[in-house]
Amino acid sequence: MPEILPSLAFLGAGSMGGAILRGVVASGIPTQGPILATNRTAARAAGLAGLDGVESIALEEEQEGNLRAAAEARVILVGVKPAMVPDLLRDIAPQLRDDAIVVSLAAGVTLATYASILGEGVTVLRSMPNTPSLVGKGVTGLAAPEGAPEEAIRIARTLFETVGTVIEVPEERIDALSSISGSGPAYVYLLIEELTKAAVGKGFDEEAARAMVEGTFIGAAALLAHTGEEPAELRRQVTSPKGTTERAVAVLQEAKLSELFARATDAAVARAKELAAGD
Repeated sequence: MPEILPSLAFLGAGSMGGAILRGVVASGIPTQGPILATNRTAARAAGLAGLDGVESIALEEEQEGNLRAAAEARVILVGVKPAMVPDLLRDIAPQLRDDAIVVSLAAGVTLATYASILGEGVTVLRSMPNTPSLVGKGVTGLAAPEGAPEEAIRIARTLFETVGTVIEVPEERIDALSSISGSGPAYVYLLIEELTKAAVGKGFDEEAARAMVEGTFIGAAALLAHTGEEPAELRRQVTSPKGTTERAVAVLQEAKLSELFARATDAAVARAKELAAGD
């Protein structure tokens, strides 16, 4: 019998919050009571209304919907835009149960910000999921403050494991994790875009170029997962001595990709710190 999750509320069940909500529903893990989910508009709320065990609330129809959801649930996932988080926290703070667990999905909003508004007595965890969570292949970073109850961490892990892998990190590493797994899908898509352009430049039409490039990336990732081999070993298996791939890889290595990725991820970390400072 799967673990029973506490009552859940998703405040701002947009793309990411909605993905996790769908993951919980699809997992079949029972919850104590309905899952409450809020969205600003009736149109957005309608997209979740048909899910089993979910009460989808449109704030344009129920203005106090966030307050009701926060009061009725034990675990509250905050999925609104980062700039909206402080006002939302001030609204829901008086409604929270004594045993409430608040889980942040908002990039750049620190645990200290949550504590300053909700008070030190409220258990808050910070998470950083990525967009492949939408298809159950996500990577989520999870940060807890010192002394956080193990039960709260276990509950959060269970939630995010319904949409992929969970990596626990101290909060000071969450921005670094975000620069890799959070932003990482964009780096992969950029590589796909550029390789597709190269294919078109060699005379293939757009449809054929996309098929060969996207199929290659998906297949390479699947082979990596299936074999458990190191990426370097799989690369060596494709790279015959004095062959065509060896020549192409040499050109890529001349571009100093390791330095380029280090600079790119450093830039992402720097921007995360700016956002946390309100810049």
